[in-house]
Amino acid sequence: MSPRKSNLESTIYFGDDGWWHGRVTMGVLPDGRPDRRHRMARTEPAVRRKVRELEKLRDEGRATKAGRKPTVGQWMETYLIDIASLKLKPRSLDDYWSKTRNDIIPSVGKHRIDKLAPEHLEQMYRAMLDAGRAPSHVVKVHRILSRALKIAHRRRMIGENVATLVEPPSIDETEANPFTQEEAKAFLEAAAKRPTFMRWIVGVGMGFRQGETLGLRWPYVDLQAELFHPRWQLQRLTWRHGCNDAHACGARLHRFEPCPPDCATHKGYKRGCPKPCTATCVKHASICPERKGGGLAFTRPKTKKSTNPVPIPPAFIPYLIRHKAQQDELRKAAGELWQEHQAVFTRVDGRPIDPRDDWEEFKELLAEAGIGDRRLYDGSRHTAGTILNELGVDMPTIMEILRHTQISQTRRYVKGRSHLSKDAMRRMGDAFLPAPEQAPRPATETRTETEDRRAARARRRRRIQ
Repeated sequence: MSPRKSNLESTIYFGDDGWWHGRVTMGVLPDGRPDRRHRMARTEPAVRRKVRELEKLRDEGRATKAGRKPTVGQWMETYLIDIASLKLKPRSLDDYWSKTRNDIIPSVGKHRIDKLAPEHLEQMYRAMLDAGRAPSHVVKVHRILSRALKIAHRRRMIGENVATLVEPPSIDETEANPFTQEEAKAFLEAAAKRPTFMRWIVGVGMGFRQGETLGLRWPYVDLQAELFHPRWQLQRLTWRHGCNDAHACGARLHRFEPCPPDCATHKGYKRGCPKPCTATCVKHASICPERKGGGLAFTRPKTKKSTNPVPIPPAFIPYLIRHKAQQDELRKAAGELWQEHQAVFTRVDGRPIDPRDDWEEFKELLAEAGIGDRRLYDGSRHTAGTILNELGVDMPTIMEILRHTQISQTRRYVKGRSHLSKDAMRRMGDAFLPAPEQAPRPATETRTETEDRRAARARRRRRIQ
């Protein structure tokens, strides 16, 4: 059958292969050739419908760009290397890479980005949950993939971000479990026996995050104005290869076979045995002779609000001065072994305290103080916010002290206490209900009071006469 042109330079014809074909002119390619898109179907009405859909996308400016689209795995690598790395903080970028390598690429990485369907993501999320992943982990993977597809949609690489069509699993928010005032005092009494006492005073008493506390530096501590300026935080970053061949560099640590069921090597690992390496593994940058960007590092806080100055309680000032003097003595004793980082809280050689060691010390102090196990966040920021609320501090002020950007976030950090609720409801009852009526006085008391009144009137009459 001879080709028949429809509106907008589209062509529909029946081919020798027994299929109906449609070709739509979308524009001009960079090399000057016309951009002609092809659609095919078994029937003429079906191919006309596809042609009209393509014409509508073209007229509305929503048509994808010409050319073969990359796979999800290829696009995720492009997104992380060229786009996300310009915006994300190092720790966040490490987390994006980890979830991309371990979850996204193994599950949907081979699908072409324009062929990815909502069903593919739903199957991936279900498999992750069945494998024991927490719903919060699955939600993070969903957000990372959604942001990458959002950029692809903006660049007209795909017609729609399919992640917006998928509902990730619901998250049961972990309930805060802060210290009571008695527990906080017991915890600090146990910490007072250690050289890191001031670290826990700042963490529990001022609600600093772990990275902010360990990243405090003396140039940003104003003892005269009684202010902390949390401009830095201490984080452990993942090493990156600095060599030209990352796969060959990590050959000594490559392991392509899974561990046996009774593996003793990784018995104490929290997440179990690590996954086998892929055929093109580029991990193990920690042994690279030219490794870069990893280890303990001082990084900038995530938000501008986090850098706001925080008033130091006046009672803390003498302890800080004493702590500084003790650190000066350690510096003199260490001599050339001292590594200067200007950190407020250090090891005996001047290096910042490792967050892992800090976490282990927190668990030890819980046991020494006789306090039940809980998260480090519960014993610092949640505790500070809750106790400030118990002391009558209003929410906007607590928000400023904790340096939150939204007051709704502060409310999640403050946990109500049962004794405060009981007192509040007692006052509520007093406000709504009248006071109980007094019981009638005994008859003898009434007669005595009446006789007293009569005698008083008689005396007044005598004085008048």
